[in-house]
Amino acid sequence: MAVPFIQQARVGAYVLKQKVLRRDRYPLVLMLEPLFRCNLACAGCGKIDYEDDILNRRLSTEDCLQAVDECGAPIVSIPGGEPLLHKEIRQIVEGIVERKKFVYLCTNALLLEKRIHLFKPSSYLTFSVHLDGLEKHHDEAVCQDGVFKRAISAICKARDLGFRVNVNCTLFDQMTAVEIAEYFDFVTNDLRIEGITVSPGYAYERAPNQGHFLNRRKTKQLFRDVFEMGASRKSKWKFSQSSLFLDFLAGNQKYHCTPWGNPTRNVFGWQRPCYLLGEGYAESFNELMETTDWDSYGVGNYEKCANCMVHCGFEPSAVADTLAHPLKAAKVALFGVDTKAPMAPEISLENQRPAEYVFEGLVKRLSETEESATGRSDAA
Repeated sequence: MAVPFIQQARVGAYVLKQKVLRRDRYPLVLMLEPLFRCNLACAGCGKIDYEDDILNRRLSTEDCLQAVDECGAPIVSIPGGEPLLHKEIRQIVEGIVERKKFVYLCTNALLLEKRIHLFKPSSYLTFSVHLDGLEKHHDEAVCQDGVFKRAISAICKARDLGFRVNVNCTLFDQMTAVEIAEYFDFVTNDLRIEGITVSPGYAYERAPNQGHFLNRRKTKQLFRDVFEMGASRKSKWKFSQSSLFLDFLAGNQKYHCTPWGNPTRNVFGWQRPCYLLGEGYAESFNELMETTDWDSYGVGNYEKCANCMVHCGFEPSAVADTLAHPLKAAKVALFGVDTKAPMAPEISLENQRPAEYVFEGLVKRLSETEESATGRSDAA
């Protein structure tokens, strides 16, 4: 696992503390979205199809740091949108690093070389560059030519300046196992990045291209084929994820998601129930944790979750299992993912409740509420 020892130790101590305190639900990674605006329009994205008044909203530095303090998670991921578009991103990152939280600033890297001077290398800061394959596949995924080359240039500059850099890769059906293995070889051996964060894509209901999302069975077989190919090549891929999450992706673990493990704070508030689904918002982190009907979501409980295997829902489950069964995790880390054993049984979908398409109405109500509040403030 390509995570520095200091981060492993801090996160491990944090999780052990939660166990000692007998907390069943606790955050592991805060998903902090300071804006939705982006300078790309990827076909698989469900985050950017808002009206301009929403895309123009920003969380302030104060809002962001308050969320970090409220949540208390040891890791903060800053996705978006494109965080480097935020005019206060330097202050946001500095404030989180000062709190000794590990920051993963997720970026498409189009602005990274231009704005890298805003940041200082630190063991607490990682640039997590979005890279969905080699040049042809990545540029197709982001619907713009030339993005891959700019991202590679930015990765090399950041790495050479002493920054921690990893890549985050979302897999749809755009690549074969052979192509994925070649991509993993490239980022590991040629780019020499710290690690790979890999996840199957989630079928956002608002994503413009619905045809390229994988179901769970196809996801598991794809990862089995990839890991088997890596073993045959004796590839030394480095992942910024737990060994048991990778084992889960290959169908060897039967996990229920833990959506509270990666709570999301964005311009609307604390998003219920998770980073992928926006079906309500809480005004505070405590309200999110205490009043969300967690049992109504997840594979087997809700139709929208049926094919989800995304890291923000299942990595916390794998981390908890790692602490409960360290020898099992160590075995996978040492000997690799088993690609031949029968897959773990699937979670039954028989009793899942049907999908509710509430997003548009919810956003409209939130926007009207904010406009009303702004009007009252202006009048005063």
